[in-house]
Amino acid sequence: MKYQPLADEIRPQTLDEVVGQGHILGKDGLLRRIVEGGDVPNLIFYGPSGTGKTTVANIIAKRTNRPLHKLNATTASISDIKAIMAEVGTLMAPDGVLLYLDEIQYFNRKQQQSLLEFMETGKITLIASTTENPFFYVFGAVLSRATVFEFKQITPQEALPAIDRGVALLSKRLGEGLRLEDGVKELIAASCGGDIRKAMNALELLASGAVLKDGKLWITQEDAKLVSQKSAMRYDREGDNHFDIASALMKSMRGSDPDAAVHYLARLLEAGDLITAIRRILCSASEDVGLAYPQAVPIVKACVDSALQLGLPEARLPLAQAVILLATAPKSNTVYEAINQAMQDVKAGKGGEIPRELQNVHADSAGMERKQGYLYPHDYPKHWVRQQYLPNDLQGCTYYRYGDNKVEQAARQYWEPIKGEGRET
Repeated sequence: MKYQPLADEIRPQTLDEVVGQGHILGKDGLLRRIVEGGDVPNLIFYGPSGTGKTTVANIIAKRTNRPLHKLNATTASISDIKAIMAEVGTLMAPDGVLLYLDEIQYFNRKQQQSLLEFMETGKITLIASTTENPFFYVFGAVLSRATVFEFKQITPQEALPAIDRGVALLSKRLGEGLRLEDGVKELIAASCGGDIRKAMNALELLASGAVLKDGKLWITQEDAKLVSQKSAMRYDREGDNHFDIASALMKSMRGSDPDAAVHYLARLLEAGDLITAIRRILCSASEDVGLAYPQAVPIVKACVDSALQLGLPEARLPLAQAVILLATAPKSNTVYEAINQAMQDVKAGKGGEIPRELQNVHADSAGMERKQGYLYPHDYPKHWVRQQYLPNDLQGCTYYRYGDNKVEQAARQYWEPIKGEGRET
């Protein structure tokens, strides 16, 4: 008998058997209504692997009675598409074909454009899947002719029914009663990272090494823990998940949640991505804490230097110190706002000639007709004197505004009385 992987054998045959995706496949889900209506448009399924994208495409093919052709964009070419199109209108495909194109993001612009002619005539119904954001990776003309549905990561609770079905199939296959120690199902569900395929592979592996005891085959919790090590990690240094974790780390520090910040740092470090963690931490010190606690910058830099000298796994300690410091520090984004507004004006062409008073002093000795007229602040009381610094067309612009923290308010209380008394020049 030909071997069939459990992940393939357990593949759902109806929408009711698909785990998760209740937001689109539930009782009133839009995708369910479209599929049950029978008139299926071009679709793009976006989401992590093992969440049911291929399965739903198979179910759609059965309901529409159209021949299903599967291509993987990592290996397919335009000639493969043309070969499929040659069947349209023949006895093999009198009503057109359903093309399931996996990982469409790997098709280049020309390859994606080759689909347009057939999509417009209705000769093919395209169901494309991608693990990357289609709005970044799929050609706009293809997107405009398709509807995007997001498949979300499956929760451990949602994975449990699939594991139960897997156990039942394995018991039947092995001809022996398959038993799981308490907590094994939950451990597999929690460690599969929302990927049902991964859960089935782990279950099948554990069943093949099950312990025979009292005439029953037992999957032990110890074995399940061994198989499940690190399996819950979803990480791709060039994929959406990479940017999601990095973003979550930054936003958790900004949101003053040290627990969440440490969690996302741990996910980056567990994947060995030290550099991404360091870049976000260094950025947050100036962007989110800034002048509310200026000492954060040298402290964080010292932590980063220590981490780079130590390397992993010890680097986790100074980086965790930096993350917790930034998450618990007072916050101010006045630096971020000031430089952004200034750069917007520069990009818009504002800011003409630099005031004469600020130009390089050596020009005075090069035959210039007028003196520079620069007033040296240290020659004046409290080291300040009023004079023009901004270019003429930006006079009166305010980029920096004091933040509502004690450090910046202290600076405000110091400077406002002084500048209010400064003499005109």
